[in-house]
Amino acid sequence: MPARSYSTQPGSWDLSGARFVDGGVNFCCFSRHATAVELLLFEQAAGPRPFQVIELDPRLHRTFFFWHVLVEDLPEGTCYGWRMDGPTDTAESGCRYDRDKLLLDPWATTVDDRLWDRAAASRPGDNIATAMRSVLVRDDYDWEGDQHLHMPLTEAVIYEMHVGGFTRHASADTPHPGTFRAVIEKIPYLQSLGITHVELLPIMAFDLQDVPPKTASLGLENFWGYSTHSFFAPHPHYACDPSGARDEFRDMVKALHQAGIGVILDVVYNHTAEGGIGGPTISFRGMGNEVFYHLDDEDRSRYRDYTGCGNTVNCNHPLVTRYLIDSLHYWAHDMHVDGFRFDLASAMARGEDGEPERHAPVLWSIELSPELGHAHVIAEAWDAVGLYQVGDFPGFRWAEWNGHYRDVIRAFVRGDKGLIEQVATRVAGSSDLYEAHDRLPGNSINFVTCHDGFTLYDLVAYNDKHNEANGEDNRDGHNHNLSWNCGVEGPTDDPEINALRRRQAKNLMAILLLSQGVPMILAGDELLRTKRGNNNAYCQNNDLSWIDWRLADDNRDMLEFTRGMIAFRKRHATLRRRRFLTGQPGRDGAPPDITWHGTQLHDPGWNDGNARALAFMLAGLEPTDPHLHVMLNMWDEALDFALPALDGRRWHPAVDTSAERAVLAPEKQLALADSTYLVGPRSLVVLEGRA
Repeated sequence: MPARSYSTQPGSWDLSGARFVDGGVNFCCFSRHATAVELLLFEQAAGPRPFQVIELDPRLHRTFFFWHVLVEDLPEGTCYGWRMDGPTDTAESGCRYDRDKLLLDPWATTVDDRLWDRAAASRPGDNIATAMRSVLVRDDYDWEGDQHLHMPLTEAVIYEMHVGGFTRHASADTPHPGTFRAVIEKIPYLQSLGITHVELLPIMAFDLQDVPPKTASLGLENFWGYSTHSFFAPHPHYACDPSGARDEFRDMVKALHQAGIGVILDVVYNHTAEGGIGGPTISFRGMGNEVFYHLDDEDRSRYRDYTGCGNTVNCNHPLVTRYLIDSLHYWAHDMHVDGFRFDLASAMARGEDGEPERHAPVLWSIELSPELGHAHVIAEAWDAVGLYQVGDFPGFRWAEWNGHYRDVIRAFVRGDKGLIEQVATRVAGSSDLYEAHDRLPGNSINFVTCHDGFTLYDLVAYNDKHNEANGEDNRDGHNHNLSWNCGVEGPTDDPEINALRRRQAKNLMAILLLSQGVPMILAGDELLRTKRGNNNAYCQNNDLSWIDWRLADDNRDMLEFTRGMIAFRKRHATLRRRRFLTGQPGRDGAPPDITWHGTQLHDPGWNDGNARALAFMLAGLEPTDPHLHVMLNMWDEALDFALPALDGRRWHPAVDTSAERAVLAPEKQLALADSTYLVGPRSLVVLEGRA
């Protein structure tokens, strides 16, 4: 039976998107220069043709730049899309209206892409039969009293993970692989690991088909998700039922909160899935291309590309700023998200002329928004064309992915000489980057690995990237990896090399969790997961990217080491200081908060260009807290380190990356009698000083 034809009313302009109201559903979207607008209604997502086309009369259905209509008695589950006509003088105005293209609602909270054909949306002609659809879904979710966690970042241990890749491998042993529900099933594992927050790679609806043609010809797809097309809708492929994706996401957030784990979203507001000149028309391009994107001043048919993805969102246009802020408010308020990590955030700092702005409206709107006051905001403080703002990102509340930390620690652990001063600065919270701007250690998100680049194991097993499987002749991905294969490229049966690799991985993990600032761990690094040297697996939705849970048995020592180090960090408040270390004596004769050493006391060798060893003592935050003495030896031979004298306390070995049991609980530690400690080659040792 064909669907009935529904009556309409003019509707309201101040309810963006599709909202259930008394009497029906109010539809509203923005388009300043459209000359004709139609709303198309579909019985179901797979319906190739609409059952009703509603032509909007600008005298009734347009207010300011908004087009609106109320459709009476329209049922939940109806699918819809917009179609617009208008100017196409792209070189002069930048407008790209195309009445043949079905457009997604930019405010849609549920989308369905089962018919989607990116190629059809990129070429001239009608694509209604192969376009994505927006889906009408009521919002009556029961949060059961769920609240945001309100945990300070300085207390956080962040775990960067991909919702699909986390559970898609057969070894995950879940009935719902690759979904929000499967993440719920893995919550006991996350709790046992000890992390406090998951940082999810993009979960806003994205275009799986957005990959280069040669890559697509290999059957590969966009896996990471940095190709957003809908900024209010969860990705339908992460749901068991695409029409229920919003509530399945909420179920996951609620379950994580009940387990004491916060949720941070990796969000991509710097570009969209519509790409460059030859890209598809999905929504923004067909509604307000001239507003939503950065366009070239001399030829507005060309896109300014500060992202390496074909287009750049014009974030600081007032209407675009409002749209993006509304999106963030939605995810924070309606979806209970605890924070956001902004991909290529420096692109968002660019004004409408493309130049960086010190007071970019969108960034300060995020910074000062009362609705986002509880939310962590984290910037990837660079873009794709050289704007690098680590340590200098606008605002004061913004935390930053600290690329300087990553590079220095990688280089030091692989054995580079003369880095002692830089290592000390990074481990102590990067005061050189943040203190002068009245910022704090919590502004530094410390990491050694992330989704983009080598895994922890590959960092110690490969000198060079091996991205041939991506179909781009190994040209893609970073060449500056600061990695060391320990003597052999890739897999080896040599037991000495494998032992060294495990020790190096533990060194990197330990330094990360001993540093002031906020540690971020890449999911699977605790299992020594490998991507076989691929440092740009954005298109690898297969076992190259999926976590193989059998590694939990194969690499049990690394898993237990990571758990032990996270617990160690949580046990010692001196590793989570909210203010920068001063090196000055404490009150009532207490030792300085930090003292620096080398193998000899008070002689760290700041000016030694060959130095590859460093030691430091952290005083307990409270008088009864243990002191910590950390010794880093990246030489190929063992070194004897002198130990600071303690008044009424003794040193107890707690961490030794060269030992079979590399992390010892306090009750397993034996007090030292000697005034020196032999640290093995390429190893790290931590002593606890207590009575």
